Amino acid sequence: MNQLPQTGFLRLTQIIGNLKAEPAISPIIPVSKSTWWAGVKTGRYPKPIKLGPRVTAWRVEDIRALIETV
Repeated sequence: MNQLPQTGFLRLTQIIGNLKAEPAISPIIPVSKSTWWAGVKTGRYPKPIKLGPRVTAWRVEDIRALIETV
């Protein structure tokens, strides 16, 4: 959790990781994309914020709160 900024937004690949990227992005929460979106739908994971028509992000504060509850 030390790698997270104090405030700001995270994109999905920053949360669930992307091992195929160069350099690889380590997951903060190691779940698949479909599992993440199912969790958002059920309320297990925080709701995203739309920053633009094709840009979805999550508040760092919400991700920190999620990590503390796990």
